[in-house]
Amino acid sequence: MQKFIKAGILITALAVPAFVFLFLKGFGENHYQLPKMVPVIDSTTGEVKMRKNPNPRWNEPALDTVFHTIPAWSLIDENGKAFSSTQMQGKIYVADFFFTRCTSICPKMSTQLTRVQDVFANNPEVQLLSFSVDPTHDSPEKLQAYAQNYDAKPDKWHFLTGTRQQIYPLAVKGYYIPVADASEYDKAVKTPDETFIHSEKLILVDKQGYIRGFYDGTDKKDVDRLILEIKVLQKIYETEK
Repeated sequence: MQKFIKAGILITALAVPAFVFLFLKGFGENHYQLPKMVPVIDSTTGEVKMRKNPNPRWNEPALDTVFHTIPAWSLIDENGKAFSSTQMQGKIYVADFFFTRCTSICPKMSTQLTRVQDVFANNPEVQLLSFSVDPTHDSPEKLQAYAQNYDAKPDKWHFLTGTRQQIYPLAVKGYYIPVADASEYDKAVKTPDETFIHSEKLILVDKQGYIRGFYDGTDKKDVDRLILEIKVLQKIYETEK
């Protein structure tokens, strides 16, 4: 009897992996995951907004979370030409907020963005956008000089300016990045680095305008993660074709 029991256990042990392999071969798929960020909150209930999933798979819920998308905007680039969010439709891009007179975190962020640019130099669907939080000073000429300092490629990395009324709400409500002009409430501030308060975060935005990640633009390891997750996002789009 023990021989039969041992034989049964052995057959089961050998058969289960075979069945798992056949199942995965027949039904398995390679799934790449990179979640969307910033769910939309219903102002009347304080709860996350949900909507009906039009074509749910067997393992997906009937309701989908509604996520924030970047609102439309129109600014001026380093060449003095109009540049709008429509030009980023169908593109994956990384955004940051900086200013050319910054001597603290901005040079570190721009250095790391140069790395990102180099990795995706031959991939036109990946773009970089740098928004100035000091638009009164940062004219297209100033932006162009700054771009040259970091070997920015004109068709890859765009530097944008406009009015404070355009850029500050866009940073806070569009990209969920804190921005402030300290001189508005503290007249003692004198240097640009004391005046313009902004985040060191880089923001990854997908082709539909959803935020897919926030990264510390002064931290090489976190920017390595950004580079990896851009590649993951590209794989997601490839599998959806």
